[in-house]
Amino acid sequence: MDTELARTFLAIVASGSFVGASERLHVAQTTVSARIRSLEEQLRRPLFVRNKAGAVLTSAGEQFLRHAPQMIQLWERARHEVAVPPGRRAMLAVGGELSLWEPFLREWLLWMRRSAPDVALRVSVGLADDLANQVAGGILDLAVVYAPRYRAGLKIELVAEERLVLVRTPGRGAKSDDDNYVYVDWGPEFAVRHGMAFPDRAEPGLHVGLGPLALTYILQAGGSGYFRLGAVRSFLADGQLKLVRGAPEFIYPAYAVYAESGGDRDLMETAFAGLRHAALLSQAGAPQTGEPSKTRETRSPRPKASKAGARRAKRRQSA
Repeated sequence: MDTELARTFLAIVASGSFVGASERLHVAQTTVSARIRSLEEQLRRPLFVRNKAGAVLTSAGEQFLRHAPQMIQLWERARHEVAVPPGRRAMLAVGGELSLWEPFLREWLLWMRRSAPDVALRVSVGLADDLANQVAGGILDLAVVYAPRYRAGLKIELVAEERLVLVRTPGRGAKSDDDNYVYVDWGPEFAVRHGMAFPDRAEPGLHVGLGPLALTYILQAGGSGYFRLGAVRSFLADGQLKLVRGAPEFIYPAYAVYAESGGDRDLMETAFAGLRHAALLSQAGAPQTGEPSKTRETRSPRPKASKAGARRAKRRQSA
């Protein structure tokens, strides 16, 4: 089965041009053109109209777009199922953003090993868009990310609501000492709400795009910043960090992205049960730090849940 034709078709749709697709796929533009020509010959319909602005789908192309992701997912899923190790009933491929692995997805991984030892696991780390592309391409069964984008053939479901809390190293006044404040980039929604909460805060001297890196830095160099409560809980408990009294908290939702069709329903239900377990652990009561935090919560907007996702959530709540 030549799925490269369908992958090339989707790359043109995503990039908007044959040139963009060739760059994305790391192949020559002539290769992209040859693949689309072969696909159009097999379908007996033109799929694109090329112009100076790029490539636009024809009506036939619009119809094929409904099926191309499922074709790739089906093929990749078949490859995974054939490759299941001896003694295991299924293979589950899961990816997550780096910041989510400790401790949320680590707890999920431990739960899966204990509760579903007959399931082989393949886990990976990546960026949100890359992970969603892998789900769309059938390479991953499930991705857990913070800010997914909707795309054809995929569903998005809320799995956890983490709390971003302001913490500081002992002996430093985080709210008044801007020089020691480390701005952690938790995305555009956080940036807006952070700006509203701290309109008078000066531009930070250190801006970090990765939560774990920023946390390691302030633990060694001292300072303050916003971090996921689950990630700093142990440091709060042993006194290496303290919550900043009166600082606002921000709700930071995490979502599961999975294919709209196909897949092993029982296997996915097992995976979601593990995610619920991990979410409960990460949301367990606030740590005792000796410094009460009278906080107000600011929620980030969430993607609108799919109908199937809503039904799934309702079943879980009633279980």
